[in-house]
Amino acid sequence: MTQDELKALVGQAALQYVVPGEIVGVGTGSTVNKFIDALATMKDRLPGAVSSSEASTQRLQALGIRVFDANEVEELSVYIDGADEIDDQGYMVKGGGAALTREKIVAAQSRRFVCIADESKRVPVLGRFPLPVEVIPMAVGRITRQFARMGGTARLRTRDGHPLVTDNGQQILDVIGLQIRDPLGFEGEVSQWPGVVTVGVFAHQKASVCLLGTASGVQTLNW
Repeated sequence: MTQDELKALVGQAALQYVVPGEIVGVGTGSTVNKFIDALATMKDRLPGAVSSSEASTQRLQALGIRVFDANEVEELSVYIDGADEIDDQGYMVKGGGAALTREKIVAAQSRRFVCIADESKRVPVLGRFPLPVEVIPMAVGRITRQFARMGGTARLRTRDGHPLVTDNGQQILDVIGLQIRDPLGFEGEVSQWPGVVTVGVFAHQKASVCLLGTASGVQTLNW
């Protein structure tokens, strides 16, 4: 199977975790786009969704699925999103699509996080994928130096030759050269740095289920 076919496979499989009659949390990215397309087949049984990005909101609305503001909803039964990396404990690196802050907010609002990914995203130790960190622009230089002291190299993410601006009006540093062996501790430490909006390690909001697309079908991992 191609990577695109694997994404479609796990996107379809995630429908079994959607609770009819309840609002569903929806993430961001190419794998989630496959889930959103599948979700349209049961939209008449759902009040709607809470979305983690403007891009996902537009896709949901185009398919006739109502999107609620997160502040309108007290709790979500499930949040379905992809990952750039996931380890054998359900800890993840996310933010390749620049929506990590809103993703973490919706994840924290949900009782269960179902990660959908193809098998290339599974790693023994987090850090192979550049770690996204959303930052306030005036802190870019200092946070870059702090990562350098940890052995990491941080680069400002750009688009069309200019710093990428997130849905929240901030910027993103992508950090390479790290091996994140204590995801909970790492997330806690970096989150406290002044100027960091969100670090893309999802340890406190880890996955409880991962639907992993493999050549032999969908593998389900539970934690």
